[in-house]
Amino acid sequence: MPTSFDPFCLHPALLKALQNKAYAQPTPIQQSAIPYALSGKDILGSAQTGSGKTAAFALPILHRLASQTLFSPRRTLALVLVPTRELAMQVGEVFKTLGHHLPQAVQITTLFGGVSINPQMMRLRGGADIIVATPGRLLDLVDRNALSLSFVETLVLDEADRLLDMGFALELERILSLIPAKRQNLFFSATFPSAVQELANTFLHEPIRIDVQPEIENAADITQRAILVDSPNRTQLLRHLIEQNKWPRVLVFVATKHAAEMIAVKLRKARINAEPFHGEQSQGKRVQVLADFKASRLTVVVATDVAARGLDIAQLPVVVNFDLPRSAVDYTHRIGRTGRAGEHGLAISFVSQDTQVHWRLIQKRQDMHIALDVVTGFEPTQEFIEVSFVNGGIKGKRPSKKDKLRAAEQYRKSNP
Repeated sequence: MPTSFDPFCLHPALLKALQNKAYAQPTPIQQSAIPYALSGKDILGSAQTGSGKTAAFALPILHRLASQTLFSPRRTLALVLVPTRELAMQVGEVFKTLGHHLPQAVQITTLFGGVSINPQMMRLRGGADIIVATPGRLLDLVDRNALSLSFVETLVLDEADRLLDMGFALELERILSLIPAKRQNLFFSATFPSAVQELANTFLHEPIRIDVQPEIENAADITQRAILVDSPNRTQLLRHLIEQNKWPRVLVFVATKHAAEMIAVKLRKARINAEPFHGEQSQGKRVQVLADFKASRLTVVVATDVAARGLDIAQLPVVVNFDLPRSAVDYTHRIGRTGRAGEHGLAISFVSQDTQVHWRLIQKRQDMHIALDVVTGFEPTQEFIEVSFVNGGIKGKRPSKKDKLRAAEQYRKSNP
């Protein structure tokens, strides 16, 4: 394995950008993916957010463009599809940072919904060499003849599992029909359920398979804690923990937009600076919330799972699962927002009587056991049933009726 980026023989301007960003050595996904991507191979990569996968596909794309003659108006030669606006902005920024010193300017355009389409149409008048986009907005612009995808040489699907989870299957199918059949495909996904594997099989040609284990599985600097609490007392417990521990910043995950709004309001009434973060906010509002949070002008952001992937918040000390995630995979992504870049992190999950079965299923799928804790003054009044599952498991959603009946039957048998 290379010990630095030098053996990849990247363009000198890219090496300079890496040096300026203090990227001394490639991450495991970069070590494995960059050589194959530079050689033009299709890649099927498994990598989590925070693993450095954006640079793993951005560097080869920029290196290739640096050696080509770029036309005017610009032809879109590389297309990167992502599931969310935040990830689109983050990926676009990585491209711009890494390509800043290239001898010929590379036009990188980021496209996403939630904002007016007109400024994006104006930016596309001169074309774009690289487009980073969410599928829906990309097709809106194609339908308005604002861009052509007929010259795409490299297609990247970033977080493909999330793209399918968010219902972009039909959009992806249409986009694939609009780009040349002869192209390089770089496909990255944190997980590979059957739908993702089927999608990969439709357009990858003899791909190189690269598997990189999630960073947090190997990160001993994330302390995980589970607290028993009655569901109605969770907001008060959250407030107590923030005030008692004097946490400077906390990312709180909830299940719905309504919960995000209500909890943020209650925390503000308690004089804790908090804001909600969810998919129904305007793009301007979401950008402002993130900017304030990163600058420590906000203490708490109460977010739906839109924040579980694609957000890199440096030195975030605490993540709280106010509502448990729908699946073990989402649990991995949520707690992965803390403990990054060698920093110590703390991940806390609230477990109530009606979510204890789901919590045990998450633990089973994660192959972990976290002792249930109690905070003085917030002892649960409802009875917690100790259950375990021999069969069954998480299928990407909350416990089914069958799971709950099985748990109740096990409890009845053990407590005649």
